[in-house]
Amino acid sequence: MVPLSFAGEEFLLTTGRALYWPREQALLVADLHLEKASFFARHGQMLPPYDSRETLERLALAIRETGARRVFTLGDNFHDSTGTERLEPHAAGMLAALTRATDWVWITGNHDAAMEAQAGGTLAEELEIAGMVLRHQAKAGETRPEFSGHYHPRLQLTVRERHIRRPCAVVSTDGTGSGRMILPAFGALTGGMDAADPAILSALQPAQAIDAVVTAGGRLATFPLWRAAA
Repeated sequence: MVPLSFAGEEFLLTTGRALYWPREQALLVADLHLEKASFFARHGQMLPPYDSRETLERLALAIRETGARRVFTLGDNFHDSTGTERLEPHAAGMLAALTRATDWVWITGNHDAAMEAQAGGTLAEELEIAGMVLRHQAKAGETRPEFSGHYHPRLQLTVRERHIRRPCAVVSTDGTGSGRMILPAFGALTGGMDAADPAILSALQPAQAIDAVVTAGGRLATFPLWRAAA
């Protein structure tokens, strides 16, 4: 885990794509997309049905490593609205144990608006905690500090003729000490969008600067994506 200062608060970015908020004892994760493999299997594309188990194992590890007492999932929790019905018994038991052990809140996203909290926890369209807004998709024009997911940002680099693609967080600053952050997708079976894609840059406006941030060798690495014209 590496320290990350954001909007006047101190956070920890884990190597497993989660963000820990020490003052709130809260773990933030985005885009779990549980039961994505079984969704594709229903439509003829056979994938190994273990993505939910892997995602939940990594989530349990992040909770243990950080000591989080609260968990906020930032939408697209299941890949579709019937995903809870397809969880195999082992994964269902893991999820039930996690929601019992923590104060668990599902922020709903565009994939799971009809999802019921059958495995425990509570549902919310969005929340504001200590002045920070938690929602699924970044809201263009938002001026409050904001955490969101949805875009699955990935940093794309070419280094010595090697193409590197890594999940990353995208952070905007507005010149007043505030900012907004899009978290990387946490789920085991999730693709990604170029962090510099115009859709991401537009969603984070207004801004003075937008950067991609990743953990690298126990440190925080920052890569500029966009700067306001002088």
